[in-house]
Formats: sequence, structure tokens, C-alpha cells
Amino acid sequence: MDEMLDEGAYDRLRLRQWLAGEAGGFSRRDLLRLTAAVGAGLAGAAAAGAPARAAAGPIVKPLPPELFTVLGTNAEMRWSAMADQGYLVPIDRFFVRNHTSTPIIDPADWRLRIFGTGLRHGPADLSYDDLRRLPAATITAAVECAGNGRGYFTSQQGQTVSGTAWKLGAVGVARWRGVRLSTVLRHAGLARDAVDVLPAGLDANFVTGGVDLGPVRRPLPLRKALHDVLVAYEMNGEPLPADHGHPVRLIVPHWIGIASIKWLGSLEVSDAPLFSPWNTQFYRLFGAGFPAEGEPFDRQVIKSAFELDQGAQVSAGRHARLRGRSWSAGGAIRHVDVSTDGGLHWRRARRVGGSEGAAWQRWELDWRPAAGEHELLARATDVRGNTQPDVAVHNSLGYLFDAVVRHRVVAV
Repeated sequence: MDEMLDEGAYDRLRLRQWLAGEAGGFSRRDLLRLTAAVGAGLAGAAAAGAPARAAAGPIVKPLPPELFTVLGTNAEMRWSAMADQGYLVPIDRFFVRNHTSTPIIDPADWRLRIFGTGLRHGPADLSYDDLRRLPAATITAAVECAGNGRGYFTSQQGQTVSGTAWKLGAVGVARWRGVRLSTVLRHAGLARDAVDVLPAGLDANFVTGGVDLGPVRRPLPLRKALHDVLVAYEMNGEPLPADHGHPVRLIVPHWIGIASIKWLGSLEVSDAPLFSPWNTQFYRLFGAGFPAEGEPFDRQVIKSAFELDQGAQVSAGRHARLRGRSWSAGGAIRHVDVSTDGGLHWRRARRVGGSEGAAWQRWELDWRPAAGEHELLARATDVRGNTQPDVAVHNSLGYLFDAVVRHRVVAV
């Protein structure tokens, strides 16, 4: 695989360059200040700062408890809310991950600022109408927080981690419409020696431990930017809602969710490598077995979820149809095995429908439970041979949980 399309290979290269003083975007001095703050336990401190646009609140859309579990400035989709739904996650139940608060931005005032040493003719900007006049494209893609499943490090593996205790609901699949980033960059006048693109959001600056890290931003190699990245303005056939990046966001298929910057406001195009705090201190693997500077992510991992709540009740002695979904950044799902007795016996689940964009695969299994408690497990394997393990590799920030989740239900 082209290493500039692989998130881990790219990140490892940029880390080496940054440590050697060959990559810009975030100073070593700020890293030391931030590391000190993290060491003092301040990494989860409340964010502050003046937003680029007025913020309506942490989350704007309704969050009924039958659809969401609210976790601070974030909202996790309840998997039972996807029962009897189609392939896409409806907007009203798509998860929300905010670093600060949802800003309210008028498309008439919005501008995409494009600048940097990787442009031929200097800075450029696009209005919302300008963007809509460019050739449109539509993709189906998943967006998933890197910490999805983090809570299971503690509840299932008995390990301490920091960060939002997501279960498995920090993922969603939607059909996105917009303009390919390659079209936008070429429209702006891309130079032949450009190497990196650094998108930044218009939400409030993120402040932690007294260190103002500026807007949320994370660079992409030019190779990835020109490959499959979308500058999106629609979601499931509707204009992007505020909580999901209105008026414009990035969608970066198969990379961790932080790469799909919401409320996109600028693109720095550079002829030199770039880095940001969201590479150097956040979204890295720290802890025993990892280097002191952290291990870059390889890519998102493989997961499976049942479309029912933990502890749900089912009818004893009667036919039940278990449904769920599995997904992997490694490629389409090849098969899913399900156990209804805690892993003693396994059966192959039936596929339901196709796998549009290889975003995820729906599946089902028939079952007649006896009265009592049961432990359900689902284990997926993708086309590259990646299979969910019994135990996820622990890291202190609780990223990339891929183990088979033990899902308890009661038959009455």
C-alpha cells in the first residue's frame, strides 16, 4: 500500500521529521507545556477560548434518552436505536463528538480560506456558493471516534484509561455529498512541491492545562487529500446539521474521526511537513509497551455491535432474531460469527443487504433462548484477515478498542 494513504505510516514519518526539527505546525515548547499539563492530570480540563462564530451550546439537536447517552459535550448513539433502521444512520441519532461547543455559522458568512507555501498563486478563498458550483461527488463513509469502545477497557478488561467512556456508539455511517478535496485544491492552484494539507475548524480554540492549542486541526498527506477526501455540505440528502459540521466539513474515509474536521474554515497547503497537537499529544498510543513519545495509530480497528442494549430483556422460549453490524477500516467484512453462550459455541451470522462503500455490514442470527441470563458475543473478520481478538491492547488514553464485546441479555 502507498504509505501516504496509510494513516500509521504517514504519522510515523511525520513524527520522525518533527522530532528532527523538519516539520512545523506545533512547537516543541508548546509540547513540553502540554505534556506537563497532562502529567498534572489537566488534560481533561474544560476547554475555553473565543469561538470563531457564536456557539449555541455543547450540542444543538435534541438528545432523547431512547436515542442517546450524553457524555459531557458528546452524545453516544444507543445501538437499540438502530434496530429496524436501514444501512445509514439517521441524522437524528448520529453520534456527536465535540471538543468544545457546536458553533452556529451562517453559510452566507462562511469562507474557506486556502493558503500556504504549497500553492502556486498565493492565498485563495471560496464562499459557500462558490463551493456548491464546483463538481459534486457523493460517498458513503463511516465516521468513528478513535475512543469508540473505550469504556470496555475498564468494564470488561479492568484497566484504567482516561477520556470519554464511550461504549460502541461513537460511530455512524452516512451518505455525504460535497466536492472532492482534490477539486478544491486544484481550483486554488496546487503547487507541484506541496506535501501536506492542514484543515482547521471554526469551533472554539481548545484549551487544556492552561495551554491554548488553537483550533482543532490535523494534517493529511497530499496523497490522501487527492485520493478520497470529501469537502462535504450534505448528509443523507440534507444540508449538514450544526452538530455535524454545518455548513461544511471534511470526510476522510478509513481514518480516525478527528481527521474529518467539522466546521471547516481553512486549509493550509504546505511544501514542508506539518504536525499539530492532535498528532503529538492526542490520538497517540501511550502506556506500557509503547515508546515515551507515543505510538502512532495504525488505522481504525475492527468492531461489532448488537442492535440492542446491554442488559436487554428478550422472550424466553420464543424465536428471537439477533441483529447487528460489523465494520473495519481494513476493508469489507468477510464474515461474522456469533455466540449466544459466552463463547462456548459459535454460529455464522447471515448477511443482510450489501456493504455500500464497505462502511459496515449488517447481519442477523436466529435464536431461541432459554430462561435466564445469556452472554452474546459477535466476532467479525474482514477481507484482509483482521479478526476481533478476545482482549484489546491496553493504552492509557483508551484508543482503538477492538476486542469482542461481551453483551449480556436476560430471557424472561
